Amino acid sequence: MINIKGFYILIISCFLLFLTACSQNTDRGIEKAPSDSISENEPIDEQDTETEVEEPIREELVLPSQELQKGDQGKDILALQKALTKIGYEITSTEIYDQELVWAITDFQLQSKELLASGIYDKETSSALESLIEQELTITPGEGLKFKQDEFLDDDTVVIGNPYDVLALVNKQHALPKDYVPSDLIFPDVRFPFVEELPKKQMREVAANALEKLFADAEQENLDLYAQSGYRSYERQDVLFASYVSNHGEEEANIFSARPGESEHQSGLTMDVTSPHVNNTLVVEFGETKEGIWLEEHAPEYGFIIRYPKGKEDITGYQYEPWHLRYVGVKAATEIMERGITLEEYLDEILAN
Repeated sequence: MINIKGFYILIISCFLLFLTACSQNTDRGIEKAPSDSISENEPIDEQDTETEVEEPIREELVLPSQELQKGDQGKDILALQKALTKIGYEITSTEIYDQELVWAITDFQLQSKELLASGIYDKETSSALESLIEQELTITPGEGLKFKQDEFLDDDTVVIGNPYDVLALVNKQHALPKDYVPSDLIFPDVRFPFVEELPKKQMREVAANALEKLFADAEQENLDLYAQSGYRSYERQDVLFASYVSNHGEEEANIFSARPGESEHQSGLTMDVTSPHVNNTLVVEFGETKEGIWLEEHAPEYGFIIRYPKGKEDITGYQYEPWHLRYVGVKAATEIMERGITLEEYLDEILAN
């Protein structure tokens, strides 16, 4: 017979052994946490606890690769306007190369020692602009060229606000500011029929460089070209015009000479040229010489036009002058000369579109 007391003792002993075993398992730790669980002492990875926020895609700004100038339109113009805005200009996005854009480009060029001021967006201007954008630099608009609107001098004449624009119209209705003296005048390395270092030997640098190339190529063609008269100040034009008026009367004088402020010579973009075949004078017969004929055909290749062509006197207001070269840039010069139109007609068309 089983001892009841002993039986109870056996049951209690087994129960105590079971409790002891459970206690040991607890001390050892119940199964380890998975390796990717987070402990109290480990840093929290934000990517595991927060939704990853994607950065907005930046619009890539691609500068136009082609040359652009006043009157051009399209998406390339819009890209250029955005680029100028990025470096500090307040430019209206119009997709039109308007006066505002011409001013901004001119101002930018005048602030750079490496660029020639023209108001035309060219390869050199593109490189300089791209460099500023890459470096995330800005400039102060107006430090190169103070912005001025065209202003009416009287009922018939407007004083142009940006005289550095190589497509600026200068005639009897559009005058240069009285105090305008181009800051980039230089002496082109071409032949003159006199040796004195007179102001009339000078031209603006962009035009002087082009004239040097024209003269060099003309010489290769065995042509005898001579430069006769370039830059002329407002004051000098005033003296000359007064002299012509005294000798011929104002109405006649204004057919072959300009009032002060209305002369392209003050712009620094003009050079009168001649040859020994007409005794180095400025006469209509120059147009019939081999030099005059070559100029009419090839001047646009260097950015020049015959500013006062034959048969256009009613438009230009001046007599035919085959000797009077005006720099406007290759693109405009080519179209003007190929179509046989004047600068007035060309600008009327491109600005009307």
